[in-house]
Formats: sequence, structure tokens, C-alpha cells
Amino acid sequence: MKRLLPLAPLLTIALSLSLAPTAAHSFCGFYVASGNAKLFNRASQVVLVRDGDRTVMTLSNDYQGEPKQFAMVIPVPTVLQKGQIHVGDGAIIEHLDAFTAPRLVEYFDPPPCAVAQDATREVGALKSARARPSVTQFAESISLGVTIEASYTIGEYDILILSATESAGLERWLTANHYNVPQGASRVLNIYIKQNLKFFVAKVNLKEQQKLGFQKLRPIQIAYESPRFMLPIRLGMVNADGAQELFVYALTRTGRVEPVNYRSVKLPTDHDVPEYVKTDFARFCRALFTEQVRKEHMGVVFTEYMWNMSGCDPCAAAPLSADELRKLGVWWVADGSRRAGSGDPSVFVTRLHARYDKASFPEDLALQATSDQTHFQGRYVIHHPYKGDEECEQLVAYRAQLRERRRREAENLATLTGWHLDEIRTAMAVDGEWSAPEDRMKWWDRLWKD
Repeated sequence: MKRLLPLAPLLTIALSLSLAPTAAHSFCGFYVASGNAKLFNRASQVVLVRDGDRTVMTLSNDYQGEPKQFAMVIPVPTVLQKGQIHVGDGAIIEHLDAFTAPRLVEYFDPPPCAVAQDATREVGALKSARARPSVTQFAESISLGVTIEASYTIGEYDILILSATESAGLERWLTANHYNVPQGASRVLNIYIKQNLKFFVAKVNLKEQQKLGFQKLRPIQIAYESPRFMLPIRLGMVNADGAQELFVYALTRTGRVEPVNYRSVKLPTDHDVPEYVKTDFARFCRALFTEQVRKEHMGVVFTEYMWNMSGCDPCAAAPLSADELRKLGVWWVADGSRRAGSGDPSVFVTRLHARYDKASFPEDLALQATSDQTHFQGRYVIHHPYKGDEECEQLVAYRAQLRERRRREAENLATLTGWHLDEIRTAMAVDGEWSAPEDRMKWWDRLWKD
């Protein structure tokens, strides 16, 4: 018996096979690090290219189990033709994730004894054989009100496009074909059947995978036309055993994308944080998002990035090339239209991040593209104190203000992450009045301290 698994937790139901027993302002600092989707467990990544009624959806698959156990079901608005289905390149999604991720930047204080000089620098951050359903599958489908509208083998995937007249019949068909449908799936399937949606069912063709030589399952892409701009997340929650993580990277040529039926909040940004966050940025990013979710009581979609693809400030990664954009489905970008390292101004990218469960997200995620091209990024800043060996009157005043700056940075960090101030003070290695040992060192102490 095949058993449903929460492997691509959001829009799909994953089925195991019976064969087996995730401030727009000028920047002049060093880009340091980014908080990408890999920091989060059970995260699904979806790239949506949207223009008018046209949509290209790329589903990143983080499945780690046996390929023969993988399968998934996605509600789709129409019977997809073979040419509407493609197998993508996961590396491009990783690039897009890095490009849009929250970022940490650092500044170095100038020598207080010298004439003010700009000590900051800007650094650019940094074939397919047709799958043949068996005669038994056709016979079963007819009796159960299920129609196999189409079947293809594309890349390493065998794909069926199903329609159904009633959920119980579809559930029995899936069960009879060795998929273990979780309890509660029938009710959700019925919601999509009433909307006249079809079902995209994919599983791995082991022979094709061996022939192609890919060890990791590649993203599945589908292209279709529909006035509805939405992500069907409810089906994926049927067998979820906890909160799920969703990253949506939306690419349009008009402006940012926002949810219609859920509240949208921007991630807190442009906060100064203590120096030690540089060595613990991954934990900071996880704690930051968890704390913001707690404050908003879930049920909220966070905007983490929105910017024209022509550039970034600072860049956590180079903008995607025209070739990469076209492979994601951005059809309006011309091949080779841009020099290497420069982005296309006709593409606007929005990064959305949500943590959700059945209670907080009872509906599918409805979206809309807007004409707003305001820039926004999740950006956090560290300032390195001056540690030179000069002595002067200005240095005394400079060191005195460091204590107040450290206090503000610690309070910012506590507010952003929910961490205790005592824990932060210990990590910063400062005394009760926020001074550091270096503040009290003479120039000769600094000379040989290392």
C-alpha cells in the first residue's frame, strides 16, 4: 500500500508507492551573509512567473527518500498538454533564493583621531516517451468517475493528468493504484473537484532516471493560462505533522506580488545588531522569523524582498541571467539581452515567506500582481568599533558612545529574536555598563595584545 508523505509539504500531497514496504537606500558596507531557505526545515520553494493570465510554476523538490517512493498530486486549472510540462534546474532556484535572501552587512568605524574619512566601502556581495497507463488503470478510472486525461513521461517523471467527478472515487482510484491517501484528503479533494480543477500526478520513472543519470530529483515546471493566481496549499496540509514553511519567489513585469486573502507584513529591516551575529547569522535568521511569526500569530505572509532584477543594494548574489530567467519561464526576456552579471529591468521579483498550519491557513493562497515597484529587503547591520592604537581626545568620547551603541544593538537583537538580554550580553562579552575590555586598553596594550 502506498502511503502519503509530507515531502513537498505545501501544494502537493506526496505519495509513497506500494512497491516499497525547506530599506531601499544606498548601501556602502560589506555584504557578509544571507539567510537562505536552507536554514529552515520542511521548506517548500515555489517560483511563480506571472503575466496576465499566464503562469509558469516551478516546484522545488527537497525529497530525500527512495525515488521509487516519490509521488505527488497538484491541483491544476486545466488539462495540461505535454508541452506545458518541463523538468527544471534546481541550481537556478538556489540562485534566486540566494539573490533574495535577508542579508547581513558590516561597517567599520573610521579612526576617531583622524580627519573624518569614509572608511566604508561598497562591495558587491558581494525527451520523452509516452507513459502508458495500464488497461486496468483505465477500467478502474471509468468505474470510479476518474478520467485519465493525459499521460506523459518527461525527464525522470511519469505524469498523469486526472479529472474526477467525485472525491470518493478519486480517493479509491489512488488507493487502488497503490497510493496511500491520508485521512481527510477526500474532503480537500472534493473542494478542488467542485472548482473543476484537474489533478497533476507525478511519480519517478526509475528507468528514465537511471538513463538520465540524475541522483537528485529535479524541479517540475508547469505552464498554463488561468485568471486565477493561486497556490493550492490545502492538499499538502492533509498529512502534515506540524507547521510548514513556504517560500514563494514571484517574477512579474509590473511590480510586487501580494496575497489577497491573507495579511501581508514586511520583515523588520535595517536594524543594527551586535558584532557576534556575524558568526551566528543562520541562528539569527531562524530566530528572527520565528519571533515575527509568534508576534503576528501566524496566518501572515511576510515579504522578505522586492526589487527590480536590474540590480540590488547590497547584492547577496548576482542577478539572474537572461538565460536563467527564461528557464524559469520568464518568456518576455530576450535571449542574451544582458551582459553577464547585470539583471533585466523588465523583471520584478518578490520573495514571500510563510509558516502555516491547518488552523492558520484554512484557504489556498490567492495572489495578485501589483504595479508597485518599491524596493525592499531584509537587511541587518553590524558596526565594528575602531581598534587602532592611536590616543587622542576624540578617542575618549568615541569609546564612551560605544557603550550606548552596544546597549541599543543588544536591545534590537532581543526585540527581533526574542532572545534574553542576559544571553546577548554574555555573547557580547561586555560589562554591566556595556563597556568592552578593549575600551579601557592603552595604546601599548593594543600593540601586543595578540
